[in-house]
Amino acid sequence: MVEKEHRTPIESGNRGNPTPQWELFVRQEAGEPMYHVGSVAAASGAEAHEHASRLFGRDAVDIWCCPAAEVDRYSVRGLASDADDRGSDEPHIDEETADTPRVRES
Repeated sequence: MVEKEHRTPIESGNRGNPTPQWELFVRQEAGEPMYHVGSVAAASGAEAHEHASRLFGRDAVDIWCCPAAEVDRYSVRGLASDADDRGSDEPHIDEETADTPRVRES
C-alpha cells in the first residue's frame, strides 16, 4: 500500500445553498462497484433520487443518494484548492481512479 500525505478534515458547509445536498453513487451493471457521479440539492431522498435518475441513472441498476452532511471528507488539500486545479474544461482524472468505469454518455 502506498503511503499518502496526511489528510485533514474538510468543512463543506452548505455549499452556498440552504437546500440539503446529496452525494450520488451509481452502479451501471450488477457486479460492478458503486462510484461517485456527483451531487444534487434536494429537500428529500426521494427528490434526490428523481434528480439522480434523470441526470445519471438512465442505464444504472443501482443509485445511492447519501446526505452530504453525513459524509466525512478528508483531503491533503482543501476544497478551494481542488476547485482551482479544475479551472479548465478538461475532466479531472485522479491517478488512483483512472481505470474506474465512468457514466456512459448518451
